[in-house]
Amino acid sequence: MASEEVKRSESAAVSTIVNLAEGAREGVKAPSYAVLSICKSLFAGGVAGGVSRTAVAPLERMKILLQVQNPHNIKYSGTVQGLKYIWRTEGLRGLFKGNGTNCARIVPNSAVKFFSYEQASKGILYMYRQQTGNENAQLTPVLRLGAGATAGIIAMSATYPMDMVRGRLTVQTANSPYQYRGIAHALSTVLREEGPRALYRGWLPSVIGVVPYVGLNFAVYESLKDWLVKDNPFGLVEHNELTIITRLSCGAIAGTVGQTIAYPLDVIRRRMQMVGWKSASSVVTGEGRSKASLEYNGMLDAFKKTVRHEGFGALYKGLVPNSVKVVPSIAIAFVTYEMVKDVLGVEFKISD
Repeated sequence: MASEEVKRSESAAVSTIVNLAEGAREGVKAPSYAVLSICKSLFAGGVAGGVSRTAVAPLERMKILLQVQNPHNIKYSGTVQGLKYIWRTEGLRGLFKGNGTNCARIVPNSAVKFFSYEQASKGILYMYRQQTGNENAQLTPVLRLGAGATAGIIAMSATYPMDMVRGRLTVQTANSPYQYRGIAHALSTVLREEGPRALYRGWLPSVIGVVPYVGLNFAVYESLKDWLVKDNPFGLVEHNELTIITRLSCGAIAGTVGQTIAYPLDVIRRRMQMVGWKSASSVVTGEGRSKASLEYNGMLDAFKKTVRHEGFGALYKGLVPNSVKVVPSIAIAFVTYEMVKDVLGVEFKISD
């Protein structure tokens, strides 16, 4: 009997040691796996942002120039005319001016945005299941909107100074009286001449605009995909998966809805970013004779002055190139993100 007790004790001790060893091994592996997964997700988001934005860089610059030009001396009468003018006066490089700064901003912005959306979705879904008591509950369009808005605010706030500098680099031309020589020079100049607060000028309308824009992008894209996969109304599902063309179409619809609703806030943001820049009037009018005041006391004041002096339509200046830009840009970003994650072997489905 005693020997059996001893054997049982030894067996229990061995089992305990083995379990502790396995637990310790898993504990060591888990953090490294988690860090690797996070890095892959951030990398996929960064690649998606860089590829999608470079593809539409000329339209992005044209949009900003249309947004901030002086209404008393119209230099760019439309998208096609504006692109031709830039090509004639500045060449190919002119069409991509500011894209380096744009990518330097959009790569981390996109990385943070996609990663934040995944984490926000997990957190919101967990709370939703706890509240409803339904462990099989899935994200609704409204919950996806909330997760997207959260991700947009985090990403925008983290990279806003780069966006502000990018706006100024984009609108300067060869005839501008003052030239920023690059990202670092622009940042240091703004800090020296206007102070650190200037780097976040226009932040409020940006945050307000990013809520419907990014929120709707994610909500519409994910909801459309779920609906097409579950109901397959048009026979677009192959092996329980959507084709790349179908996913691109979902991204295009999502981008169009989001940017149309949030566009006026984007115009106000750009104009507020010009405030405090001594050469701003000359930049946006080029060789123009009349230079309108670029002083705004805040977001509401910018709205009032823009509508009063230029009409309600001014809030949608540059909408055409922005629409042409957003449709492929958002679509490419979503699909590129998913494809890069597949290649890297990141196992995560946002709707889980």
